[in-house]
Amino acid sequence: MNPIIDPNIAYVLLIIGFVLSVLALLTPGTGIVEIIGLFSMILAGYGIISNPTHYWAFIILIPFIPLIFIYRKTTKNHYLILSIVSLNLGSYLLFKSESGGFAVSLFLAIVVILLNAPILWIIVKKIIEAIDRTPDFDPGNILGKEGDARTNVFKDGTVYVSGEEWSARSEYKIDKGEKVKVINKEGLVLWVERIDKQKIIGG
Repeated sequence: MNPIIDPNIAYVLLIIGFVLSVLALLTPGTGIVEIIGLFSMILAGYGIISNPTHYWAFIILIPFIPLIFIYRKTTKNHYLILSIVSLNLGSYLLFKSESGGFAVSLFLAIVVILLNAPILWIIVKKIIEAIDRTPDFDPGNILGKEGDARTNVFKDGTVYVSGEEWSARSEYKIDKGEKVKVINKEGLVLWVERIDKQKIIGG
Protein backbone atom coordinates (compact mmCIF):
# COMPACT_ATOMS: atom_id res chain seq x y z
CA MET A 1 0.00 0.00 0.00
CA ASN A 2 1.22 3.49 -0.82
CA PRO A 3 1.94 5.10 2.59
CA ILE A 4 0.60 8.46 1.37
CA ILE A 5 -2.86 6.89 1.21
CA ASP A 6 -2.75 6.21 4.96
CA PRO A 7 -5.12 8.73 6.56
CA ASN A 8 -2.71 9.43 9.43
CA ILE A 9 0.02 10.50 7.02
CA ALA A 10 -2.42 12.46 4.88
CA TYR A 11 -3.65 14.20 8.04
CA VAL A 12 -0.13 15.25 9.05
CA LEU A 13 0.63 16.47 5.52
CA LEU A 14 -2.59 18.46 5.48
CA ILE A 15 -1.68 20.22 8.75
CA ILE A 16 1.85 20.95 7.49
CA GLY A 17 0.50 22.27 4.21
CA PHE A 18 -1.97 24.63 5.87
CA VAL A 19 0.57 25.92 8.42
CA LEU A 20 3.17 26.62 5.73
CA SER A 21 0.52 28.22 3.51
CA VAL A 22 -0.34 30.69 6.26
CA LEU A 23 3.32 31.53 6.82
CA ALA A 24 3.77 32.03 3.08
CA LEU A 25 0.73 34.31 2.86
CA LEU A 26 1.83 36.45 5.81
CA THR A 27 5.52 36.62 4.85
CA PRO A 28 6.08 36.08 1.13
CA GLY A 29 9.70 35.11 0.65
CA THR A 30 12.00 33.09 -1.55
CA GLY A 31 9.29 30.60 -2.53
CA ILE A 32 10.76 27.64 -0.63
CA VAL A 33 8.04 27.71 2.05
CA GLU A 34 5.41 28.10 -0.66
CA ILE A 35 6.76 25.13 -2.62
CA ILE A 36 6.97 22.84 0.42
CA GLY A 37 3.48 23.92 1.52
CA LEU A 38 2.03 23.31 -1.94
CA PHE A 39 3.73 19.91 -2.20
CA SER A 40 2.34 18.91 1.20
CA MET A 41 -1.15 20.02 0.19
CA ILE A 42 -0.98 18.05 -3.06
CA LEU A 43 0.08 14.87 -1.23
CA ALA A 44 -2.59 15.46 1.41
CA GLY A 45 -5.19 15.97 -1.31
CA TYR A 46 -4.16 12.68 -2.86
CA GLY A 47 -4.62 11.06 0.54
CA ILE A 48 -8.06 12.65 0.95
CA ILE A 49 -9.40 11.44 -2.38
CA SER A 50 -7.92 7.98 -1.73
CA ASN A 51 -9.76 7.52 1.56
CA PRO A 52 -13.37 7.62 2.71
CA THR A 53 -14.09 11.21 3.69
CA HIS A 54 -16.49 13.12 5.92
CA TYR A 55 -17.12 15.93 3.45
CA TRP A 56 -19.04 17.92 6.04
CA ALA A 57 -15.74 18.36 7.91
CA PHE A 58 -14.70 20.86 5.22
CA ILE A 59 -17.27 23.24 6.75
CA ILE A 60 -15.14 23.25 9.91
CA LEU A 61 -11.79 23.27 8.10
CA ILE A 62 -12.33 25.94 5.43
CA PRO A 63 -12.64 28.93 7.86
CA PHE A 64 -9.05 28.35 9.06
CA ILE A 65 -7.33 30.82 6.71
CA PRO A 66 -10.16 33.42 6.63
CA LEU A 67 -10.07 33.49 10.44
CA ILE A 68 -6.31 34.15 10.30
CA PHE A 69 -6.96 37.22 8.15
CA ILE A 70 -9.80 38.36 10.41
CA TYR A 71 -7.32 38.14 13.28
CA ARG A 72 -4.84 40.09 11.14
CA LYS A 73 -7.39 42.91 10.81
CA THR A 74 -8.73 42.89 14.37
CA THR A 75 -5.87 41.36 16.46
CA LYS A 76 -8.56 39.81 18.66
CA ASN A 77 -7.17 36.61 20.15
CA HIS A 78 -10.42 34.63 19.95
CA TYR A 79 -10.24 34.69 16.14
CA LEU A 80 -6.77 33.14 16.24
CA ILE A 81 -7.99 30.53 18.71
CA LEU A 82 -10.97 29.70 16.48
CA SER A 83 -8.63 29.45 13.51
CA ILE A 84 -6.36 26.94 15.26
CA VAL A 85 -9.39 24.92 16.41
CA SER A 86 -10.79 24.99 12.87
CA LEU A 87 -7.57 23.61 11.41
CA ASN A 88 -7.06 20.83 13.92
CA LEU A 89 -10.67 19.75 14.42
CA GLY A 90 -11.58 19.93 10.75
CA SER A 91 -8.49 17.99 9.66
CA TYR A 92 -9.07 15.28 12.27
CA LEU A 93 -12.77 14.82 11.43
CA LEU A 94 -12.13 14.78 7.68
CA PHE A 95 -10.89 11.20 7.38
CA LYS A 96 -13.57 8.51 7.78
CA SER A 97 -12.84 4.99 8.94
CA GLU A 98 -14.39 1.93 7.30
CA SER A 99 -16.85 1.72 10.18
CA GLY A 100 -17.94 5.33 9.62
CA GLY A 101 -15.97 6.81 12.54
CA PHE A 102 -12.75 8.78 12.39
CA ALA A 103 -9.70 7.18 10.79
CA VAL A 104 -6.94 9.34 12.25
CA SER A 105 -5.32 8.11 15.46
CA LEU A 106 -6.51 10.19 18.41
CA PHE A 107 -3.06 9.95 19.99
CA LEU A 108 -1.44 11.27 16.79
CA ALA A 109 -3.99 14.08 16.61
CA ILE A 110 -3.22 15.16 20.18
CA VAL A 111 0.54 15.16 19.48
CA VAL A 112 0.05 17.17 16.27
CA ILE A 113 -2.19 19.69 18.04
CA LEU A 114 0.34 20.13 20.85
CA LEU A 115 2.99 20.84 18.22
CA ASN A 116 1.20 23.06 15.73
CA ALA A 117 -1.05 25.09 18.04
CA PRO A 118 1.79 26.86 19.94
CA ILE A 119 3.73 27.30 16.69
CA LEU A 120 0.78 28.96 14.97
CA TRP A 121 -0.05 31.05 18.03
CA ILE A 122 3.47 32.39 18.52
CA ILE A 123 4.53 32.78 14.88
CA VAL A 124 1.30 34.33 13.60
CA LYS A 125 1.21 36.81 16.49
CA LYS A 126 4.89 37.73 16.06
CA ILE A 127 4.58 38.15 12.29
CA ILE A 128 1.48 40.33 12.55
CA GLU A 129 3.02 42.42 15.33
CA ALA A 130 6.08 42.95 13.12
CA ILE A 131 3.93 43.89 10.11
CA ASP A 132 1.86 46.37 12.13
CA ARG A 133 4.73 47.88 14.11
CA THR A 134 5.45 51.51 13.35
CA PRO A 135 8.93 51.63 11.82
CA ASP A 136 11.64 52.99 14.07
CA PHE A 137 12.82 55.13 11.22
CA ASP A 138 10.59 56.77 8.61
CA PRO A 139 12.56 57.63 5.44
CA GLY A 140 10.03 60.34 4.73
CA ASN A 141 11.18 62.24 7.81
CA ILE A 142 14.84 62.38 6.85
CA LEU A 143 14.68 65.86 5.32
CA GLY A 144 16.52 68.32 7.54
CA LYS A 145 18.45 65.60 9.37
CA GLU A 146 22.15 66.11 9.93
CA GLY A 147 24.99 63.65 9.55
CA ASP A 148 28.55 63.10 8.35
CA ALA A 149 30.11 62.64 4.92
CA ARG A 150 31.65 59.17 4.88
CA THR A 151 33.32 59.89 1.52
CA ASN A 152 33.85 62.95 -0.63
CA VAL A 153 30.44 63.94 -1.95
CA PHE A 154 29.63 65.67 -5.23
CA LYS A 155 28.10 63.76 -8.13
CA ASP A 156 28.05 60.75 -5.83
CA GLY A 157 29.26 59.75 -2.40
CA THR A 158 28.15 58.31 0.91
CA VAL A 159 26.81 59.98 4.04
CA TYR A 160 25.83 58.69 7.46
CA VAL A 161 22.46 60.05 8.57
CA SER A 162 19.96 58.81 11.20
CA GLY A 163 21.97 55.70 11.94
CA GLU A 164 22.27 54.54 8.33
CA GLU A 165 24.59 54.97 5.37
CA TRP A 166 23.04 56.58 2.29
CA SER A 167 24.14 57.31 -1.24
CA ALA A 168 24.38 61.07 -1.55
CA ARG A 169 24.90 63.92 -4.00
CA SER A 170 25.62 67.59 -3.64
CA GLU A 171 25.66 70.69 -5.85
CA TYR A 172 29.29 71.24 -4.86
CA LYS A 173 32.12 69.18 -3.43
CA ILE A 174 31.85 68.19 0.22
CA ASP A 175 34.92 66.63 1.77
CA LYS A 176 34.95 63.40 3.73
CA GLY A 177 34.23 63.97 7.43
CA GLU A 178 32.33 67.22 7.00
CA LYS A 179 28.97 67.74 8.65
CA VAL A 180 26.04 67.67 6.22
CA LYS A 181 22.33 68.37 6.20
CA VAL A 182 19.72 66.60 4.05
CA ILE A 183 17.88 69.01 1.76
CA ASN A 184 16.15 66.58 -0.62
CA LYS A 185 15.61 62.89 -1.29
CA GLU A 186 15.31 61.14 -4.65
CA GLY A 187 14.49 57.47 -4.15
CA LEU A 188 17.34 56.11 -2.04
CA VAL A 189 19.69 59.00 -2.84
CA LEU A 190 19.98 62.02 -0.54
CA TRP A 191 20.84 65.54 -1.69
CA VAL A 192 22.92 67.18 1.00
CA GLU A 193 24.68 70.44 1.78
CA ARG A 194 27.30 71.46 4.29
CA ILE A 195 25.77 72.61 7.52
CA ASP A 196 27.98 75.74 7.29
CA LYS A 197 27.24 76.24 3.56
CA GLN A 198 26.27 79.88 3.78
CA LYS A 199 29.41 80.79 5.74
CA ILE A 200 31.67 79.00 3.24
CA ILE A 201 30.00 80.48 0.15
CA GLY A 202 29.96 83.96 1.67
CA GLY A 203 33.65 83.70 2.54
